[in-house]
Amino acid sequence: MAISEVTPTPGGSRPGLKREIGFIGLIWASEGSIIGSGWLFGAQGALAVAGPAAIISWVIGGAAILILALVHAELGGMYPVSGGTARFPHYAFGGAAGASFGWFSWLQAATVAPIEVLAMITYGQHYSWANGWLKIKGGQHILTGSGLAVAVGLMAVITAVNFLSIRLLARTNSTATWWKVGIPLLTIFVFAIAQFHGSNFTAADGFNPYGAKGILSAVSTSGIIFALLGFEQADQLAGESANPKHDIPRAVIGSIVIGAIIYILLQVVFLAALPPSQIHGTWATAAFNTLTGPFAQVATLISLGWLAAILYLDAIISPGGTGLIYITASSRVSYGLSRNGYVPSAFETTNRRGVPWVGLLTAFVIGCICFLPFPSWRSLVGLITSASVLMYAGAPLSFGVFRSRLPNADRPYRLPGGTWISPLAFVVANLLILWSGWTTDWKLGVAILIGYVILIANRVFKMNPTTPQLDLRAAQWLPVYLIGMGLIVYLSDFGPLKHPWFPLWWDMVVVAAFSIVIYFWAIAVALPTEQIQRMVDEVVVPEEAGIH
Repeated sequence: MAISEVTPTPGGSRPGLKREIGFIGLIWASEGSIIGSGWLFGAQGALAVAGPAAIISWVIGGAAILILALVHAELGGMYPVSGGTARFPHYAFGGAAGASFGWFSWLQAATVAPIEVLAMITYGQHYSWANGWLKIKGGQHILTGSGLAVAVGLMAVITAVNFLSIRLLARTNSTATWWKVGIPLLTIFVFAIAQFHGSNFTAADGFNPYGAKGILSAVSTSGIIFALLGFEQADQLAGESANPKHDIPRAVIGSIVIGAIIYILLQVVFLAALPPSQIHGTWATAAFNTLTGPFAQVATLISLGWLAAILYLDAIISPGGTGLIYITASSRVSYGLSRNGYVPSAFETTNRRGVPWVGLLTAFVIGCICFLPFPSWRSLVGLITSASVLMYAGAPLSFGVFRSRLPNADRPYRLPGGTWISPLAFVVANLLILWSGWTTDWKLGVAILIGYVILIANRVFKMNPTTPQLDLRAAQWLPVYLIGMGLIVYLSDFGPLKHPWFPLWWDMVVVAAFSIVIYFWAIAVALPTEQIQRMVDEVVVPEEAGIH
C-alpha cells in the first residue's frame, strides 16, 4: 500500500486521518462487510420465506444493490472523503437533509457489529460450554444474562482492534477477508459434489409456494439485502485511501458483483444439499428452520464433519471481520458528521495513529445497548436493512444534483446512463423499504425521531463550533418523502391492513410514481451551484491534501 500521512497538528491530539489504504484494502473492506453473518443464515431465512423461489429473490436483491452501487461508484470517485455516504446529501441539500441522511448512515453502521456478535454466539451453541448463552423465547434464540456478558466482551475485543492504525487494520481485515471469501466458495464446491437433490427444488409445497409477495418479501425481510450490504465501506474509508479517485469505483462495483454471485450459488447448494428428512409440510415450517447453525449442521447431516468443523470456526471469523469493519465505519461516519457540524466536535478527535477514538467508544456503547431491545440475530435484521436502504436513497438524489449543478466536475468514473440509472436507483431503494413491511418500518420511524432529538440538542447546546445552515428550502421535500413512504407502506399489501388501499403490484406502481416525483422535486430545489462548490472546496480539498 502507498503510504501518505497528513501532518499532525501541534499537540498531537487531532493529527487527522491517514491515507494508507490501497485498492486491495478498499475492495476487501467492502467484501469483508458483504461476506459476514448474512451467508451463515441468509439461505435458510430466504428459503423459509419464499421456498426455492428464493433463488429469484437473491437475483432481484443482487440487481437492486448493484444499481445502488453504481451510483455510489461515481460519487466516491468525485468526492473521496471519510464517511462519504453521510456527506454527499449535505453537499447537495445542505444542513437539514445532510443531518438526516448522516443519522441514517450512522444508525446502520453502528448496529451491524452487534448483529455479527449475535451470529457468533448463535453458531456457538454447537459447543456445550456455550449452551447457557441463549434461550428460546417466542421462537427465537435470545441472549441470557451470561450471553449478554459474552456479547459485551466480544464487542470490546472488536473495538480494541480498531485502535490499531488504519494501515494495520486494513491488513488485518484483508487477511480475514481472504478466509471469509474462501470458505463460502469451498462450501459451494463441496456441497455441490457431495449432495445434490434436484427434487428439493419442487419439494414441500412447491417451487414458488407464496407467489410474488413471498419472493419480494424475502428480498428485504429474510436477510438477503442485509447480506449484500457493505459495498459502501470503500466510500466510508475514502478519506484514508491512497488513490481514491481510481480505486473507490472499482472497489465498490467489484465487491458487490463478487458478493452477489457467491450468495446466489450458496442458496442453490444449500437447497440442493438438504436431506429430504428436513423438508416436509411447508417451506415455512420445515425442520431445517430449527437449525441454529444452518450450513454447519447440514454438513454434519450429510457426513461432512470436517467441513462442519471449518464452518463453526468461520462463524467466528466471518461475523467478527464484518463487525470489525463496521465499527471502523461508524467511527468514520461520526467523524464526517462532526466535520459537517451535526454532532459534537469531540468526534473529530483522533489519537496519534489517526484513529477517531471518541467515535469508536460511542459505537461500542450503542452497540452494547442494542442487545437489550434486540437480543437475537433475526430481531435486528429488519431494522438494519431499512436503515441501510434509507441511507442508500440519499446517494441517487445527490447524484442527480451533482450531474445537474456540477456537470463539468472531475469524474474519474462516469456512470454510463447515469441520467436514468440515478432515478431508477431511488425507485429501487424505496421498493426495498416497501418490501420490508410496516412491522419493520415503524420501528425505523422511531429511530429517526430519536436521531432528530440528538441532532437538535447538538445545535441548541452548541457542542460544535461549526453551525451548518439548515437550508430548509433545499430540504422541503424531505418530510413529505419520509411521511409519504410511511403512509404508502401502511396502506400497501405489505402493511397491517386486511384490505389494503394499494394491493400487490399497485403498491409498487405507487411507490415508483411517488419516488419519481420526490426525485425531480429534490433536484429542482437543491442548493445552487456556487454554494455546493463552496462547501466541497471547504471540506473535500483539504482532505485530499494528503494524496500523493
